[in-house]
Amino acid sequence: MLFASLLRKVIQDGSIRLIDCTGKTNIFGDQSEPVCTVRLHNRALDYTLAFDPALTVPEAYMEGSLTIEDGSLYDFIDVAARNFRRLERTKFHRLMKCFDFAMFGQYNPIKRARRNVAHHYDLSDELYQLFLDHDRQYSCAYFPETDTDLETAQHAKKRHLAAKLGLEEGQSVLDIGCGWGGLALYLSQVENVDITGITLSTKQQKVASERASNAGITDRVRFKLQDYRHEQKVYDRIVSVGMFEHVGKMNYAEFFTNVAKLLSDDGVMVLHSIGRFDTPHAINPFIRKYIFPGADLPALSEVTRAIEPTGLRITDIEILRLHYAETLKLWRERFMEQWDKAAKIYDDRFCRMWEAYFVLCEVGFRHLDLMVFQIQLTKNIDAVPLTRDYMVDWERQQAERENKKRRHAA
Repeated sequence: MLFASLLRKVIQDGSIRLIDCTGKTNIFGDQSEPVCTVRLHNRALDYTLAFDPALTVPEAYMEGSLTIEDGSLYDFIDVAARNFRRLERTKFHRLMKCFDFAMFGQYNPIKRARRNVAHHYDLSDELYQLFLDHDRQYSCAYFPETDTDLETAQHAKKRHLAAKLGLEEGQSVLDIGCGWGGLALYLSQVENVDITGITLSTKQQKVASERASNAGITDRVRFKLQDYRHEQKVYDRIVSVGMFEHVGKMNYAEFFTNVAKLLSDDGVMVLHSIGRFDTPHAINPFIRKYIFPGADLPALSEVTRAIEPTGLRITDIEILRLHYAETLKLWRERFMEQWDKAAKIYDDRFCRMWEAYFVLCEVGFRHLDLMVFQIQLTKNIDAVPLTRDYMVDWERQQAERENKKRRHAA
């Protein structure tokens, strides 16, 4: 059995139990109690799971031909992730990785970009309501304390970004990849600025526009269904959260060249994106195939190299390490609690696919060198103060203002 042989070679930290389609049981690992029991229901899986297991294992779980009898999918993938470096060192995996790496520089014309965005972000509104916070922040939250709840952490993320933008009254702001409009609406409350949000998702643009209309601020906050490459206006501030992952490696230079054109000479841009601590890798193949087609997770070296020729200057970089792991954990727990509702919207196969999505991403941040970076960019080295104190001071003062406002409202 090829898959069993692979597990025997790779699994050394932790332990799992595997039952093949004949009922034969094997235990792999360090002799500790197995954290989960995995059953294979198809003889072909004995062999196919050994080929690109990062794709085929979650795929088999999604299709129901691999089931978890004791423990959970998270338990299984967590053990696999803790031992993944041994898999990477096998000759066969290095061959597969080289082939995949040669294929993952994405060609991302506007029509394809729209299609890729629609695949994920134009799903049912009810689905996102099942696991996101009330503001529909669909990116890494910010946890000032480890026990911070999701609502508070997502609000803290918006405040953290605002601190780095240094907003002033009357400024113009561009939000590239504005989602459902939550960040733009928050910035409009922080300061009297004029904000344009752009997205390729028809559903997100509709919801964001309705929110601005309901708030009575359409005179200074608007949302457009538009690719960033079609924007022409120059802005004092630019922010982009969770969009850069969809740009594609072949298009990094194009992205930052456009940002340079859109940013005023004294402007500030803040980019928030998932990235990698280590060298460039292809994104997980299951995530790329089923969840985010065309997506890519850059190494920080790839991003800084693309910025250098554009005239933009990096004035601050912050690395958020386990913040997204904690965000994904909370999303996963909420989704699992609402499984029956999600299955009514789609079906159980869809739910297994999304469970695998949450699990794979969470363990990626815990064990496989994924992180989130926030990069502040300017053209003028005097565009921001000399030290980072202004960010921390403003953020704390804003938190105090918001807490005071909540106490008065109560």
